[in-house]
Amino acid sequence: MTEPKGLRSVAPGWAPLLTDAFEAPTMDGLRSFLQKEYREGRSVFPPKQDIFRALRLVGPEEIKVFVVGQDPYHGPGQANGLAFAVGAGVRPPPSLVNIFQELANDLQVPVPRDPSLVGWAQQGVLLLNSVLTVRAREAFSHRNQGWEVFTASVVEAVSRHCQNVVFILWGSSAQKQRSLIDEAHHHVIASPHPSPLSAHRGFFGSRPFSRANAYLEQCGRKPIAWHQTGAIEEVMKPVVSAAGAFPRAEVPVL
Repeated sequence: MTEPKGLRSVAPGWAPLLTDAFEAPTMDGLRSFLQKEYREGRSVFPPKQDIFRALRLVGPEEIKVFVVGQDPYHGPGQANGLAFAVGAGVRPPPSLVNIFQELANDLQVPVPRDPSLVGWAQQGVLLLNSVLTVRAREAFSHRNQGWEVFTASVVEAVSRHCQNVVFILWGSSAQKQRSLIDEAHHHVIASPHPSPLSAHRGFFGSRPFSRANAYLEQCGRKPIAWHQTGAIEEVMKPVVSAAGAFPRAEVPVL
């Protein structure tokens, strides 16, 4: 049997967990939809090589924290394949500004300066959106095309095959995944989304970072150095940049 193309874009450890997800019937429709988007010359974010970046930087054996996002940022140069993150040097969007503010208040540390969140990924924080692509300047434009089924499969796979993972569910969209998580073996932190529209309804003051670390330490796992948002040099793990998108006409690697 031929290996699904998508498995070539993720860390090797995902192969036995996500083969069925990549071969699911809904992926055929998603492939057709994305091919049409590129064929018609639409700008789609993130760049093709970064669609599965979150799953490439963090294998299932490394996951400590799983942050479930919504869909990628739809502004030019923003989406980098990691939920809530943008490229280093890009102005942080309002949701990320609020995340950093809560982090600073929660842990009593300075507000981080690097918005790439690569340092989190290097420490085992999986930052995965529920929808992995979006049309430029059209929020939610790739919803209900098949991505939600795929990412739900990732949540379920992590719940079944990993142990003592903290699932951070910000907002009602992410919290729809809660039923897929075995809370007898994992810890869930749920609160309103960090968007300016909802952050004051319970995101601020929710202390997700210290709560996540408390659970990890309780389970004998090394806590996350949340203040280290940029690449950590001593962590010898490849970091793939978002530079140089593939030609638009090329079929997405799914």
